[in-house]
Amino acid sequence: MFNVPQNSKNTSNVIDFRKELKDRESEIELLQDTFRLIASELNLERVFDTVAKRAIHLVHAETLLIPILDNNNETYTYRAGAGKNTDEIVGESLPLDFGVCGWVWKNKKAWWRGVLNELNETERNQWEKEAGTLILVPLQGRKHFLGGIAAINKQDGLEFTQRDLNMLTMFAGIVSIAIENALAVKELEETQSALITHKHRLERLNKQYSESNKKVEQLTLYDPLTGIPNRTLLRDRINRQLSLSSIDKAGISFLLIDINNFKSINDALGHDKGDQILIEFCNRIKKHLKPDETLGRLGSDEFILLLPKTSEEETISRANNILNEIKSAYIINNKEFNIDACIGISHYPEHGEDRETLLRHADIALNIAKERHSKFHIFNNKEDETDESQLNMAIDLNHAFEKQQFKLYYQPKIDIKTDTIISTEALGRWTHPERGVISPVIFIEALEQYNLIDKYTYEAIDTAVKNIHKWSKEGHNLKIAINISSQTLMNPDFIKHVQSRVSDFSISRRLIFEITESLFLSDHDYIFDTLTRLRSIGIELSIDDFGTGYSSLSRLKKLPVNELKIDQSFIRDMMANLDDQIIVKSIIDLAHNLGLSVVAEGVETKEILNHLNRLGCDIAQGYLIAKPMPAKEFEVFLNTYK
Repeated sequence: MFNVPQNSKNTSNVIDFRKELKDRESEIELLQDTFRLIASELNLERVFDTVAKRAIHLVHAETLLIPILDNNNETYTYRAGAGKNTDEIVGESLPLDFGVCGWVWKNKKAWWRGVLNELNETERNQWEKEAGTLILVPLQGRKHFLGGIAAINKQDGLEFTQRDLNMLTMFAGIVSIAIENALAVKELEETQSALITHKHRLERLNKQYSESNKKVEQLTLYDPLTGIPNRTLLRDRINRQLSLSSIDKAGISFLLIDINNFKSINDALGHDKGDQILIEFCNRIKKHLKPDETLGRLGSDEFILLLPKTSEEETISRANNILNEIKSAYIINNKEFNIDACIGISHYPEHGEDRETLLRHADIALNIAKERHSKFHIFNNKEDETDESQLNMAIDLNHAFEKQQFKLYYQPKIDIKTDTIISTEALGRWTHPERGVISPVIFIEALEQYNLIDKYTYEAIDTAVKNIHKWSKEGHNLKIAINISSQTLMNPDFIKHVQSRVSDFSISRRLIFEITESLFLSDHDYIFDTLTRLRSIGIELSIDDFGTGYSSLSRLKKLPVNELKIDQSFIRDMMANLDDQIIVKSIIDLAHNLGLSVVAEGVETKEILNHLNRLGCDIAQGYLIAKPMPAKEFEVFLNTYK
């Protein structure tokens, strides 16, 4: 047997000791250098990269990976690596209970070959294949578990030793704090980024909320068509002005403005064109407003103008300026239209000290202006209180139907050439039990306003049909003309209601429906169909007040009408006004060329009647022949006329 000399053995031991000492120094230097590199490094990815590259040299592994616990505490992700095949693994996420990592997470201690002795037989059989080829040491931060450092496959095919485990564990302890700090910085950056994103989102939401608030405010406080204050905002502004004026002892004028006959204009032009007029109407008034003055919309064609610190004299001047401004022509579809308005005025504090009283008195003044055909009226405490009953018009109208207060008066029409009564116009009359006779201009408009005009018209047709029956039996073959509101004529059920009341052709051929000229600006196809159906059941059609509206001759010649009625404004002064004579002559010639007969309204003198005869006019109606009269008086007139 060969024996090594003692001095050789000692020499070998010294060399091994020196080599081990040198390796330890190298390892300590690597640990110190690593700590210096990452101690102040806050970039998480650079920390991971440095740790992976240093650790793989520390334990001489083929592959080194750094699995880090995700925020959901349910998965882990390989955040960095060095050595073989790391490109395929880094970035992958796995469930926390999967593989050796799950075991380390669960047990909070390192995995290596020596762990097998601590496992039961089942676990040993499960993990034995992993032993020797893998070390995975935990990364434990100051506050919570971070992840681990996994060394896979020792270089040169060797197995990891206890020394490798100790070195990697010590290394993990050194770098854990740096990794935790970098994770905290990363989390802080992400939080700051999220806060900035949230801030921007919050700013967008605030902007959207502000815009939505403006839209809600606009819809809640302003009229959507004209953009001026609605009733809600008006109420607030009036109350505020009253409060200020009570302190300043200053007056406030309330101007209630109503467009005359706007419903007829709206029906004739259509709602879109009517809306254009309303917008232009408001714009014209707004041009003259001072900063503390308010124009608001109360209803369809009713507006209120609030003028603080204004005397009665100044108010009158402003009212005249407004009326002059709004009467200029409105251009719609390259056509000119003129409108006018009435204004009712009340003044604080003379006519009231609260909003309701002042508005009510302005409304009364407006009704008086309309009734008197004046441009404006200022409320008078002594004279106008009795007109508050106007505000109860809706109730009064319903009572009038119940008590049969509406009556038809009849005004005869004569054939000018033969001087014989050939027809009569049925005119509505209403005698109020307390207020006396109510002007048709007022109650017809009110009936339309409160959607009662259809009911009134059908009752008038019923009454006319009864009188046709009665007078026919008495030997009078008269036709009766009834005015039909545009609102009623445009009702889809109008024809059905007429047919249910007039089923006998011998009766229907003695009915004349008078319609306004402005109606022809409505839906032509619909009007043509309605008028054609009326003619098919025998009812004649007359265009009332011809010459004051907007008829298109091309449309007129296509419509199934029978006669034109020349408005009395052209007839009354025609003997003294050459222009009126020319207009009347032109209308008569036009009508005859279209095969229509002509009725002249407002005939009050024999001279006018004779001149109409010379011009070829067919029919006359007016005070010269007779005023409108109740049915019984009319019957007497029939029996005694010439």
